Amino acid sequence: MLSRIAESLYWIGRYVERAEDTCRILDVHLQLMVDDPSTDPQESATTLLAVLGMPGTTGPVAPEELLTMLQYDHTSTCSVLASLEGAREAARRARETVSPEMWESLNATWNAVRAGQLRRMRPVAGLTYVRERCALIAGMADSTMSHDEGWHFLRLGRAIERVDMSARLMLWAAVSRRSPSAWNNALRACGAIHAFRRTHGAATLDEDAAEFLLVDRLFPRSVVYSLTMAESALAELEPGSLRSGFDSEALRILGRARTELEYEPLSELLTELPEALARLQQVCISVDAAISQRYFVGALSPAWTGGGV
Repeated sequence: MLSRIAESLYWIGRYVERAEDTCRILDVHLQLMVDDPSTDPQESATTLLAVLGMPGTTGPVAPEELLTMLQYDHTSTCSVLASLEGAREAARRARETVSPEMWESLNATWNAVRAGQLRRMRPVAGLTYVRERCALIAGMADSTMSHDEGWHFLRLGRAIERVDMSARLMLWAAVSRRSPSAWNNALRACGAIHAFRRTHGAATLDEDAAEFLLVDRLFPRSVVYSLTMAESALAELEPGSLRSGFDSEALRILGRARTELEYEPLSELLTELPEALARLQQVCISVDAAISQRYFVGALSPAWTGGGV
């Protein structure tokens, strides 16, 4: 496969996942404003932007300004519109590989957001719309593309972006510890509330919620599950397996991150949760660099200017 096609598919996976997870994080923020009226909206908005790695944001941020920045701001690489635009441009460059059904779903979603459809909807309804459309795009890719190298690159990008954005969502819940509903909202934003309650019961303890989103091996949006999915995609892309060790630097980084999470005592992991989440973001940066070096030779990867890739 040509490196430019592989890179385009990889970034389609990352950008679509980024748009979806930005909506999830923003949904946590809006729910927190409803559940805890004592929370300062401007302080909460500023903290949210810092968690998303948006530098240069100084002074108070009004709630309306926050929605505009994270939904329509062309200059922000983590806004919904910019992410969908990046995914569409990458899909346009790889039209011979992307299925027509996936292209139509992505193009229609981008056009709807660009035309201001979200502005005509209530904020929560607009976020739900984008999340559902991103799930449709991912489902179209899985069901209409051949599961060859191209699909594995798309799946790899999706998994790495999910690790990074899940870490940011959990960090947002961790820094909002003063709110009794912060982790409950994080579970709800991840679509994990039903799966969590089947596992842990109706009571939501912060430690149980953090453990579930971080190291549960069966929930598809947990960090460990996403790391495993990224490892699986990379293993399929490797030309052959060695009898010992790994030839891929990206595989080594992913495997080390996953085993550290799985084998470190949970009490220590949860005690140092913000530090662990910051390390995960650095893991995503290192893995992206290793993948670019190995597979996208001569290509300049898009970069998330700020606190991540």
